[in-house]
Amino acid sequence: MTKKILVVLTSHPHTDDSLGGWFLPELAHPYNVFKKAGYSLTFASPKGGEAPLDWFSIDFSKQQKDSESLEFLEKNEQVWKTTKVLSEFSGKSGEYDAIFYPGGHGPVFDLAIDETSKKLITEFWEAGKVVSAVCHGPAVFRNVVLSNGQDLVSEKKLTGYTNSEEAAIGATEKVPFLLEDALAAKGAVFSKVADYQPNVVVDGKFITGQNPASAGPVAEAIVKALS
Repeated sequence: MTKKILVVLTSHPHTDDSLGGWFLPELAHPYNVFKKAGYSLTFASPKGGEAPLDWFSIDFSKQQKDSESLEFLEKNEQVWKTTKVLSEFSGKSGEYDAIFYPGGHGPVFDLAIDETSKKLITEFWEAGKVVSAVCHGPAVFRNVVLSNGQDLVSEKKLTGYTNSEEAAIGATEKVPFLLEDALAAKGAVFSKVADYQPNVVVDGKFITGQNPASAGPVAEAIVKALS
């Protein structure tokens, strides 16, 4: 049976006044891994419609000579321009095998406090589904509380965008919270490697990646978990 993944993107845009958007390689690389595996993908965002791309990630992909991401950008705009409204998926975890949150700064601003997202993550986790995110994506787990009153990330082994990576791009003072500190404060066992090097942490069906370089490897870990 074909595996189905719900991919959740941010609705918070990158503007002159605020960081935001989703980060191109953090969707492009997993998209290709999932498609190669024959998976069915559904794309959602809090507001539905076009999920705003972080325009900086286009320049980043060009600098990295990331032809895979640039080809995705050119050929697959319907993926992020026609997302479904996230609330449509409440109560539908049984229809999917995993939920995945790409990063970009956007999730730190909207999905981290989005009530529908928090409830959906709880639903997926308590249904025994794979729950996953990469880079700033794990911000969505910060405020998730399970039915038993426990924080989702308490004692979970995980990773995400680090304090030093945030500082490296001059964003420390531009985000509402530092992801590494916020997750550790909730009792998470946060692990990291050198800035911008691939790092994936698998704790059962809870799968996270540190940064853009970890996006493809996160998707590969999801595929392995669903095999």
